[in-house]
Amino acid sequence: MAGISLLVGGIGVMNIMLVTVTERTREIGIRKAIGASRGSIVSQFLIESLIISLIGGVLGIAAGYIGSAFPLLGTQPEVQWWTVWLSFLVSAAIGLIFGIYPANKAAKLRPIDALRYE
Repeated sequence: MAGISLLVGGIGVMNIMLVTVTERTREIGIRKAIGASRGSIVSQFLIESLIISLIGGVLGIAAGYIGSAFPLLGTQPEVQWWTVWLSFLVSAAIGLIFGIYPANKAAKLRPIDALRYE
């Protein structure tokens, strides 16, 4: 169930980033026209997808801490520090993995086509 949730979340991040690339096509064209490298455009969009997924990860960690404050079937749940770090790292990995396609799509745009886009 957690794997399916991660897959759905990753697809959500990828769709958000694809919309972002479409909305910012002219900006990408301007950046490429003035000499931005393919790597700088890829890194810009990967950082954005990383931030989006980390925000979701922090919200999930906060929900876990809040949920662990209440006893469940007579036992008090305990949050281990390593599970918090693991969930944070998995969230970052999902953002990077699912951000690769939109970042490459943005970096492959030709400047003349991107500037002509409306």
